[in-house]
Amino acid sequence: MLLLTYYGHSAFALNDGRHKLLFDPFFTGNPAATTTADVVTCNYILVSHGHADHLGDAPAIAERTGAMVIGTPEILEACRAENGHGMNIGGSASFDFGSVYMTRAIHSSGVPGLLSCGFVVNIAGRNVYFAGDTALFSDMELIGRRFQLDCAILPIGDNYTMGIEDAAYAVKLLRAKHVIPVHYNTWPVIEADPEKFKELAEADSSAMVHILAPGDALDIDKL
Repeated sequence: MLLLTYYGHSAFALNDGRHKLLFDPFFTGNPAATTTADVVTCNYILVSHGHADHLGDAPAIAERTGAMVIGTPEILEACRAENGHGMNIGGSASFDFGSVYMTRAIHSSGVPGLLSCGFVVNIAGRNVYFAGDTALFSDMELIGRRFQLDCAILPIGDNYTMGIEDAAYAVKLLRAKHVIPVHYNTWPVIEADPEKFKELAEADSSAMVHILAPGDALDIDKL
């Protein structure tokens, strides 16, 4: 089992039955959130950058649960993480669930000196790419070549990140088997039609796009 649970905006979790990884845990103030920061559980928290809608509740959740925070050194400082693992772009590290490779993301960061990032996580024998907030960039093709991606999680909301057309082109570069769109429709400024994204991406690649509503879960092992 490798269960992906979507909490809305860009927050989601991966759970292999033994380890639960929480990504960009923005619950407080998230109009799409389906749960609250005081009840969510995890063993690890991965944070892509320091904007409030991504760093979110990471400090409070880390303090309450004792979860290890994985991110750049600046993110660990922002989280005041007593249990943290600092990384930087192009680096990889092994953990008891598998491994994390940190990728670049083209985006502002919210913290002075901080670079935004994405992650390729190997867990339960699967490679899952979380792009974080990013523009389209040509190195996505290298990520697709370097890793055989089972699933890619991509922003589509435009204005702050890739829009539908660029995200669909990213799918072709990444050559992922399955794709999940995130970071859209949380607020009017990032309104986007995920069905249109699905149509464009599937027309130009072999990927299958899965549209999840906040609160939905998907077993990647069954895809």
